[in-house]
Amino acid sequence: MASAVSVQTPNAAQNFEKNELYSIGPNFWNIRGRFKILKLFDIGTQMSIIRLRNGKFIILDTVEMNDHLRQQIDHLTNYGKNIKAVIGTHPFHTVSFPAFYQAYPNAAYYGTPRHLRRLTEIPWRGDLTDCNVRKKWEPEVEMRIPAAEFVNPQPESSNHFISVFVYHRASRTLHVDDTIMYTEKPGFLLKLFGYNNGVMAFHPSIKSSGLYPTSYAPYLFRDWMRKMLHDWHFENICCAHLDLKMGEAYADVTTLLNNAEPLFAKISEKNRRKNPGDEIPFGNYPNINVSDDECG
Repeated sequence: MASAVSVQTPNAAQNFEKNELYSIGPNFWNIRGRFKILKLFDIGTQMSIIRLRNGKFIILDTVEMNDHLRQQIDHLTNYGKNIKAVIGTHPFHTVSFPAFYQAYPNAAYYGTPRHLRRLTEIPWRGDLTDCNVRKKWEPEVEMRIPAAEFVNPQPESSNHFISVFVYHRASRTLHVDDTIMYTEKPGFLLKLFGYNNGVMAFHPSIKSSGLYPTSYAPYLFRDWMRKMLHDWHFENICCAHLDLKMGEAYADVTTLLNNAEPLFAKISEKNRRKNPGDEIPFGNYPNINVSDDECG
């Protein structure tokens, strides 16, 4: 069925159309979706599709589908019969899941704890805090949770920093939602906030509520990122907001992390003054795997 699918192959200068299937690398596709804030500014969202060696597919996140995209997915996956799993990687990327479940109800659905709490109409098979769920598709697909609050991010209105990082080895592609943002050609509003062409940045909530309010939290996140970069030598990165980066993404993320050292020091000092006891807020659930991502 895959041979019947019309698939775009992106290039660095391309403006990505919404609700279009783009081939990022061997057996990896990405779809750019719409998501507007204040009903005015489209900051985008994403969905990725991975074909496993056994011919089955896993879906990473969902977007609102039009008829054209639905037809592309149907052709690629034999009308959904070959979709093995649908996975929600970001606690606050939820709005398109109910409609996607109605379209493809026979797949196994996995999500973050917040997905399971909010979308009770979906019969979830498990959540990504379970390392056995994250390991289901290794070594083809690896998943890791950064060193930050994942179970109950607060405040919900602004703390959208955390998301599961997903690495597909065959295509050397990293799928990550809000934690890392990339824009090839920022619009007028983003330029007002200092975004330049081809900029990669951490989600703005890293400066406020994104990390735990302790003096050591920024360095735990930094060390987690270093370990991820040591283990995953990706070429491409698919970010929910605002674009994807084809080629040389590893170097850009490495530069982003290195350049953030003064920011980590500033956050650490701010937290030390406000929280000298380095206490974790009640209701948070630390899930820190800095030195390794062991599951047993």
